[in-house]
Amino acid sequence: MAAPLALVLVVAVTVRAALFRSSLAEFISERVEVVSPLSSWKRVVEGLSLLDLGVSPYSGAVFHETPLIIYLFHFLIDYAELVFMITDALTAIALYFAIQDFNKVVFKKQKLLLELDQYAPDVAELIRTPMEMRYIPLKVALFYLLNPYTVLSCVAKSTCAINNTLIAFFILTTIKGSAFLSAIFLALATYQSLYPLTLFVPGLLYLLQFLGFHPCSLWLHINVFFYTIPLAIKLKEHPIFFMFIQIAIISIFKSYPTVGDVALYMAFFPVWNHLYRFLRNIFVLTCIIIVCSLLFPVLWHLWIYAGSANSNFFYAITLTFNVGQILLISDYFYAFLRREYYLTHGLYLTTKDGTEAMLVLK
Repeated sequence: MAAPLALVLVVAVTVRAALFRSSLAEFISERVEVVSPLSSWKRVVEGLSLLDLGVSPYSGAVFHETPLIIYLFHFLIDYAELVFMITDALTAIALYFAIQDFNKVVFKKQKLLLELDQYAPDVAELIRTPMEMRYIPLKVALFYLLNPYTVLSCVAKSTCAINNTLIAFFILTTIKGSAFLSAIFLALATYQSLYPLTLFVPGLLYLLQFLGFHPCSLWLHINVFFYTIPLAIKLKEHPIFFMFIQIAIISIFKSYPTVGDVALYMAFFPVWNHLYRFLRNIFVLTCIIIVCSLLFPVLWHLWIYAGSANSNFFYAITLTFNVGQILLISDYFYAFLRREYYLTHGLYLTTKDGTEAMLVLK
């Protein structure tokens, strides 16, 4: 698997290097879908300029990055493009090895449940095989590195990419069972942005479950935290899927989201490819997300440059994009619960009189 991963990395770096040298780089770095006031490279450069002049970058309302970022690029600003390409590569590598280890855990758990007769007798087609799971880590790396959202974030030098790397290494160290390193990377990710704090719960559940322990407006800013406890209760036996859902929720409900946030949870789609048969609206929702992505720059241009539209047009398309994401994640959640129910109760359900039963999840 090392050779295919290396090939994907080479292709990804080549694409990014070509875009960095093209005339599109400056255009991409200005796009509001790709960067925000919290992650813009231009703000980092302004902060560094103020620091060089002996002025605190935090004295005004221009710079919003953490001190760690400004001091990091104080030494590496001349190599910024290389830093962001390496950052994306490290994220993909971390996700690759994380999913590789996770698949081993899944297969081992599945084998144990089969030996204990915990699955219904007619669910053989739902059982995952090593051959089926073999290429999933590579697909995850591919989905992250060649996702247009990821590429755009890298070319724009959005610091969101750095946060994605920290979250990816948090996931890797959690699956590896290193509580110490997991805590360090989660702390660093939370230092960059408050929202990854919610990943503490699925990370803790995974460590407790697989290390042998027994588990004993302002609204827009805090909304992301409200889902953690209900999800922890429902998905306490499935912490990695919980982590996937929580990362998606963060990207949807955080303040100043960008496409780089979306790219991180989309990289996990191949991990759940066994759920595709249970997804209900995947084609429609995929079309919604693609169309919204294409309309973002159009409506922005009509509002800001052409003056033939107003802010409500751009607001409406961002709202539609988020609704599409919410419905997509809800569909995955439904599909996951449905498969889990079938595994224990049987794939072909019947009523007492022998007719086909309809499964209704509440």
